[in-house]
Amino acid sequence: MFTGIVEELGSVVQVDHGAESAVLRIRGPLVVSDASHGASISCNGVCLTVVEHDDESFTVDVMAESLRRSSLGELAPGSPVNLERAMAANGRFGGHVVQGHVDGTARILSRTPGERWEVVRFELPAALARHVVEKGSIAVDGVSLTVSSIGDDFFEVSLIPTTLELTTLGSKQVGDRVNLEVDVLAKYVEKMLAAKGQEEER
Repeated sequence: MFTGIVEELGSVVQVDHGAESAVLRIRGPLVVSDASHGASISCNGVCLTVVEHDDESFTVDVMAESLRRSSLGELAPGSPVNLERAMAANGRFGGHVVQGHVDGTARILSRTPGERWEVVRFELPAALARHVVEKGSIAVDGVSLTVSSIGDDFFEVSLIPTTLELTTLGSKQVGDRVNLEVDVLAKYVEKMLAAKGQEEER
């Protein structure tokens, strides 16, 4: 489990594409400082398992499901990536519950600079819209954010200087694709209410 608080802005060192998978080598000295084989690291919001590592970088396998549901297939050597280690049981909970299980992707529609912040508008896929609410939490490329505004087919977030400087969201351009993970609590509530409704109909 993660919290959506990016620890390090890493970079892709190498990409090896297979028929339905890929192997990524990612530089991230901080997140590998205490890594071990099998450790979980969130890369742009996708939970990946460390296969090999040294003092500077680590290797992960990306399966077809992750490539299909996320933007990881677009990464190339030099691409920046948001990195976060799995949360320790005694860690401080800074963001919200993030599983690293991407629900879909969306493109950036617009960026509106403010005095020290920036409002970014994203597409809102119809399949995810019911799980996104104003002032609710959403993970964008693994970054825990608060929805500041929402429409029928879009949502907006307001990015503070720290987020702009220390995550990939500061350099993303209009048209770029990002990974989305909606609040898992909303999905559980929806399923429980649906089950309750089915029981009442019997």
